[in-house]
Amino acid sequence: MSLKIVECPRDAMQGLHTFIDTDVKISYINQLLKVGFDTIDFGSFVSPKAIPQMKDTREVLAGLDLSATTSKLLAIVANARGAEEACGHPEIAYLGYPFSISETFQQRNTNASIADSLARTAEIQELCLKHNKTMVVYISMAFGNPYGDAYSPEIALKWSEKLAGELGIKVIALSDTIGSATPELISDLFASLIPALPGVEIGAHLHSVPYQVHEKVKAAYDAGCRRFDGALKGFGGCPMAKDDLTGNMNTELMIDWFAQNNVDTGLNHSELQNSLLMASATFPG
Repeated sequence: MSLKIVECPRDAMQGLHTFIDTDVKISYINQLLKVGFDTIDFGSFVSPKAIPQMKDTREVLAGLDLSATTSKLLAIVANARGAEEACGHPEIAYLGYPFSISETFQQRNTNASIADSLARTAEIQELCLKHNKTMVVYISMAFGNPYGDAYSPEIALKWSEKLAGELGIKVIALSDTIGSATPELISDLFASLIPALPGVEIGAHLHSVPYQVHEKVKAAYDAGCRRFDGALKGFGGCPMAKDDLTGNMNTELMIDWFAQNNVDTGLNHSELQNSLLMASATFPG
């Protein structure tokens, strides 16, 4: 499988307290669409009370110019109601759902137990199949949690196998929600899961401080991962996790590692530089 880079402006923006104007979001995402990323995680159909930064996702979608891009659009949903709305937009290819293997975090993030979340996943997958969408399930807290809930790599494997085997999920992203994963754990988990689920695309949605990005990318790539999520400049993090957030993996640092190791990204580097400049102007601080 060729390398896929998923750029996540939604994840970069969602936890910010200062609202980014809709026109600014549209301009920024339209610039990202010129770079050649496989997918743009652009917005979410969730409660505006829960994630106020994403209350304008519909308006943002309406303003995107998809006429000359190869990038596909991904939207996050938290329940069947959001999935139904997302499925009504033919421009959206992927629906993402955060499935936490930490009971505490699942309650905090989607106000549901893990058992409830499994039922929601089944409902959303049914809608995706009906409307020719692909569901992406994020296994959040896949590398541990700060709440004292039980964790082991075997738990992450068990749930991934259950989602793929029972519900037919074809894309699973192992998510390091709080930046706790070590290269060793990343390597072990991907090296175990990828051969166990040969028909499933296994992605990496890792959070990291900048100086650890290269070693984490290397660990996942060497273990067979070919789908990587990131955010330019490393902005973002999950607002439902905790206050001292670790940002997303810096996309530009991931790209640097791929370039140093002769891995073709297929990206337009001129438009990437334009996007980096716009990222600095788009995000406060």
